[in-house]
Amino acid sequence: MRPKLAILVSFSGQGGVERMIANLTQSLAIAPIDLDILLIKAKGPHIAALPDTANVIHLRAQHSATSIFEVARYLRREKPDALLAIKHRGMIAALQARTLARTSTPISGRLGTTVSAALANKSSRRRARWFSTMRRYYPKLHRLIAVSQGVADDVIAITGMSDRQVTVVRNPTVSPAMLAAATLPVEHPWLAKDALPVVLGVGRLTEQKDFPTLLRAFAEVAKQRDARLIILGEGQLREALLEQARQLDIADKVAFPGFTDNPWAWMRRAAVFVLSSRWEGSPNTLTEALALGTPVVSTDCPSGPRELLSGGNIAPLVPMGDITALSEAILSTLSNPPEAATLVNAVKDYHQDVSAKGYLDALGLITS
Repeated sequence: MRPKLAILVSFSGQGGVERMIANLTQSLAIAPIDLDILLIKAKGPHIAALPDTANVIHLRAQHSATSIFEVARYLRREKPDALLAIKHRGMIAALQARTLARTSTPISGRLGTTVSAALANKSSRRRARWFSTMRRYYPKLHRLIAVSQGVADDVIAITGMSDRQVTVVRNPTVSPAMLAAATLPVEHPWLAKDALPVVLGVGRLTEQKDFPTLLRAFAEVAKQRDARLIILGEGQLREALLEQARQLDIADKVAFPGFTDNPWAWMRRAAVFVLSSRWEGSPNTLTEALALGTPVVSTDCPSGPRELLSGGNIAPLVPMGDITALSEAILSTLSNPPEAATLVNAVKDYHQDVSAKGYLDALGLITS
């Protein structure tokens, strides 16, 4: 009899988590298991990428906290061999549902962010409440699957969980669909053949991505080399970033095209991709740029870039918020780009099928 895996997840928009779960389920659907996907929310473009062969169950609840009774009924009825809950609130809901259902289903969770860094600027009360909840519930998990060693170390430091209970499995970032999409044309004059070199940033226009530092660093680059900067994404800081570009006198050299569902075609044509983040879990955009053979520069933020770039041996790592170091790294990479094959090889563990195998191993469903 084939083992059954249930995944409890909320698709609430265009985020990286939704795309990672869509990629993961595509490979899990062809594994020798039965796959149930319990959807708390079903919004955004990545819903269409869920595999047709999976049993998709739309829950009536629209929030993790209100899904507990439905998940409990599912556990009693279907008795899956494992349940994988996505994100913090999903894990808490799944564990509470198991208690309510009085079943012994192994509950595992996936965590994709460095919690202590993400909460660093929040109130002490909020941090204490979040950490207390983690300490109370996370040790009850069968496995905590972290997307990077940095995330794993952070969870262990907060909760006191054992190393054996926390497992690192790389994100299923690199997919055949992504690689194919990267070859499609891009309608932007700055990315035409023989155009000036383009420095590219991708992400939500929020504090986390620290695009203000990237703008200041690019202003220094532009003093020494004729280049252009494109930042893809939308967010609450858009107007502030536009005004900053004007104040830096680089508005004619910077473009904010907004969100695109195919950033990979832009990455493939960029001269340098820059991750300027203050924190990450495992940065998908950096992984994608490497998979496409695009030269990269990254901040040494918690967590993921140091692991991806082998401590700076693959590509430059610079301190967070360091304008001078970032501009110098960009200039150096523009002048001396690394071999594409080296970059592509650095992310071989982030391919969709490799990641899916890691999840099945961690969940105890398929062993090598």
